[in-house]
Amino acid sequence: MEIPVAAPKALLADKGYDGDRFRESLLIRGILPIIPPRSNRKVPEHPDYRRYRDRNRVERMFGKLKQQRRIATRYDKTVLSFESFLNLAATRLWLKSFVNTA
Repeated sequence: MEIPVAAPKALLADKGYDGDRFRESLLIRGILPIIPPRSNRKVPEHPDYRRYRDRNRVERMFGKLKQQRRIATRYDKTVLSFESFLNLAATRLWLKSFVNTA
């Protein structure tokens, strides 16, 4: 896995990335793996579940963005127009938390 220039302090991932070699490679690079153990693991390593909750928030945000058809199907031809609409959709979701819906 290619790591960007600024190495992250932790990696949030799902059970699919739970492997000894993957965990070791992250620890060698100084990255804390926050990955829940698979059900068939002999010695489960329990992650910091408070930090793992942040991954759930990000997944839910992407789920809400993909409910908009234009983002899910990516009709835009240029990267600029797609990213611009993505910003508008994220702003629309963000503003809902400030507006009284009653």
